[in-house]
Amino acid sequence: MTSNTDLAHKLRELIDTAGYRHNDRVPPERELCKMLGTTRNQLRKALDELEAQGRIWRHVGRGTFVGSRPVLNLQDVTYLGDQIKPEQVVAVRFTIEPQLCRMAALQATRSDREQMRLCAQRCREAEDWRSYEAWDNNLHHAIARATRNQLFLYFFETLNAVRRSIVWGQPRMTRKPPEEYTSFYEHDVIVSAIGAGDAELAAQAMLTHLKSVYSRVLPNGAPHEMTRQNPTNSGNG
Repeated sequence: MTSNTDLAHKLRELIDTAGYRHNDRVPPERELCKMLGTTRNQLRKALDELEAQGRIWRHVGRGTFVGSRPVLNLQDVTYLGDQIKPEQVVAVRFTIEPQLCRMAALQATRSDREQMRLCAQRCREAEDWRSYEAWDNNLHHAIARATRNQLFLYFFETLNAVRRSIVWGQPRMTRKPPEEYTSFYEHDVIVSAIGAGDAELAAQAMLTHLKSVYSRVLPNGAPHEMTRQNPTNSGNG
């Protein structure tokens, strides 16, 4: 007989391999039961476990969704998206995300680390830029979730929502990321450092990754003062 933990693991793999993005709705329970060969009672116990881990959230009458339950005030996000310049988004990412990596290195569970490795691998396997960006977003969200700090997760989700509301205008010259795309290696370094519990290396690896990304995205590259930022102090002030 399949245990609740085993079923939760199979359910998580099913969701992960389907390529869902944050807040996407998964199939209804009756379909999941058929796909997993289980009963509704067993399925709901597995859903309870995934929800406790912050991997899904449920809304009565609406269904089950990927990721942690949204706590954002969408009016605030819309307002911020209209007010914030891309360079300001970059400045906040340089401040918050290295610190998230530092905390994740200290707090991540085995399941968290597996999720990060999966996301990094799916980025490499992406067949187009949209799929790559979805898995890249999933990776950054998995890191934030692994901090086990709901306030930091709230800040990250607000930042992420604002970031995705801005039109960056980055040209895409290929159908998908090239095999030598630098972000692949940078992701591997971040995930490896978190997996090893090396907080300072994880923070530095994220800072290096963000510098690399915004050297391509922004017309003038990352703001100079950001490239000199010390990740050791990134969580202060």
